[in-house]
Amino acid sequence: MFKRISFILLVFVFSKTNSSDFGTTGLIDIPSARMMEDGMLKATLSYQKIADIYNVTYQATPWLQTTFRYTIFNPDNPARNTNDIDGLNDRSYSVKINVLDEGKYKPQVAIGAKDVLGTGAWNSEYIVASKKINNLDVTLGLGWGRLAEKNVFKNPFININEDFANRDKGTNTESIGGTYGGKLRSGSFFSGNQVGIFGGIKYTVPNTNLSLLAEYNSDSYQREINKGTIPDSSPLSIGVKWNGLRSFDIGLSYQQGNQAALSISSKINTKADSLIPKIDPFYSSYDGYELSGADESLNLDSWYHRLFFDLGKSGILLRTAKVIPEENKIIMELTNLQYNLTADALSRAFTLSQIHIPQEINKIEVIINETGYQLINIVYQKDSLGSYSSADNKGRLDFLDARAIENPTHFTRFSIPHAAFDVNLYNKFQLFDPQNPVKYQIYLKTAVSISLPKEWNILGIYATNIYNDFDMNFVDKNSALPHVRSDINEYLVQGESGIDSLYLEKRSKYRDLYYRAYFGILETMYSGLGIELLYQPSNKSRLALGATINKVRKRGFKRNFDLLDYKTTTGFLSLFYASPFYNYDFALHLGRYLAKDRGATIEMRRTFDNGFVVGAFATFTNVSAAVFGEGSFDKGLYFKIPFNAFGPNTKSSYATTIRSVQRDGGQRIDDFSGRLWHDLRNVRYDSLRNHKERMMPK
Repeated sequence: MFKRISFILLVFVFSKTNSSDFGTTGLIDIPSARMMEDGMLKATLSYQKIADIYNVTYQATPWLQTTFRYTIFNPDNPARNTNDIDGLNDRSYSVKINVLDEGKYKPQVAIGAKDVLGTGAWNSEYIVASKKINNLDVTLGLGWGRLAEKNVFKNPFININEDFANRDKGTNTESIGGTYGGKLRSGSFFSGNQVGIFGGIKYTVPNTNLSLLAEYNSDSYQREINKGTIPDSSPLSIGVKWNGLRSFDIGLSYQQGNQAALSISSKINTKADSLIPKIDPFYSSYDGYELSGADESLNLDSWYHRLFFDLGKSGILLRTAKVIPEENKIIMELTNLQYNLTADALSRAFTLSQIHIPQEINKIEVIINETGYQLINIVYQKDSLGSYSSADNKGRLDFLDARAIENPTHFTRFSIPHAAFDVNLYNKFQLFDPQNPVKYQIYLKTAVSISLPKEWNILGIYATNIYNDFDMNFVDKNSALPHVRSDINEYLVQGESGIDSLYLEKRSKYRDLYYRAYFGILETMYSGLGIELLYQPSNKSRLALGATINKVRKRGFKRNFDLLDYKTTTGFLSLFYASPFYNYDFALHLGRYLAKDRGATIEMRRTFDNGFVVGAFATFTNVSAAVFGEGSFDKGLYFKIPFNAFGPNTKSSYATTIRSVQRDGGQRIDDFSGRLWHDLRNVRYDSLRNHKERMMPK
């Protein structure tokens, strides 16, 4: 039970929500037409006799809701893994689309499907309507598949095309998503001889945090009856939901006339407005050495030194500057060290600049240096009265393509080599593997960064184990492909403490071509060398081209400097597109993967101003489903959760990838295939232009 609860406690920050046991917005087990707020990310755990159901639901757009689901059928039976007992651990995807908004006299209407990808254990489709009447929310829907087993009538789509009478089930329910699962079951959508009717009501008790629920479910649960999990099933279920605590939304229900159930839900708004940066007061360089704590090597009579100190205290590094007296202009190169939104760093830089730079200067040009690349120039012009702070000056900001400062008049001297260390408590999660829904490690992460001449750096991470419950059960000894990923647990067990990475890297650019070259221990499982290129014709272009080639060798399981025999070369050509729709980025990678298979990866990510990133990917290679194994092809979800919501200004974050199952096909080197595009995404023109007013000095 602890792991059921820890799945929610450890992954998400909690707040109130309403959801069905299947994660989608609904009543108890049936869906409603309701949607969450755009950008909402939700976790739901349902614990009942039939199954433990773990859900991650994301409102991908205002009209599209998606769910990844992991189901442990018959969880409390100690003999569940024998052939004659339901022992299925099922991973599946669901989708719901809003097609009509609610009005005064019209309901909200949505269509959806469970198990769009998956074994088909929950396979069903539906059209559902919801209407609010005072404190009542009434839902009525038509269901296909498993939602067409009670209260049925003839499928009306058969009148359009007789093919709708045939629902492609294969030899059993589990094979509807393909022999190995994971296949799109489009051939069965809205098909079958009959359609079921389901519905229910939700009554919100006035002036309380309680909701009373009652529903009629057209799923007869015949699969679970046949498996012997439950003896019979009633279509009626009742329940109560309470969201009196900010941390939890708890639901209790009595379902199918034979079992009590518990559900716990949480959500977090990934689209929430960016936090106002936390500016702690400090003594300025104007206050002198003693109060400010400035190093005596700084000349506080110099505006550059004063500005360098105050910017540093604010989380910004001043690299170089050039004063052009004949143009009353100054050019500065800055690196944002702490602000998740670049506009906040620029606002702080403009604010401190007006305090320190010579008063005759009326134009400031800032070059943003991000991860060693000069990316974009922002020019700010004072108004005719010399004011920096008027909101009307929004139009005084201009964006230029990146250009370096020639012959700077002021510069910061950096000691080379220079070492920086960071020590933090971290964790690794392995979610939804075939044997266990949650495995994790808590470890001490020691990171080092050493700056060398000629734009070279040494980067490394050492992990010191504190606790982990990884085991060898995950290893797929029967994989038909080289074990390029499926034995990851051997590294996490035999090398519970060890080197995560240690490599030499150079980052540089030539005009619109960005590149990084690297050599060493690249990640947990591989050492090698490689180069990544990104051609971005202009900061105002939404398209970019990339290329990556890596020559790698598999590491020893103890995560030291040992190497195993397996070696390969991977390479990809990539196309990137920053769409204007909901801040979605799309990428297509074509090339050769770690197991020497060839194919394509399709990727999309949604990036928010507050630092949240949510995405999905799918990889299709020349490896057949039979060779790939369970899941048929590689696919998963990507999450990046910023830390600045929980403490001081920081660009740090927690990033994780959730796969429905880890296999060997379609695998790439972690963080060394198409990373440049995402590293530079936050400072692109299209990311900055919507924040002109926020960049203004305060």
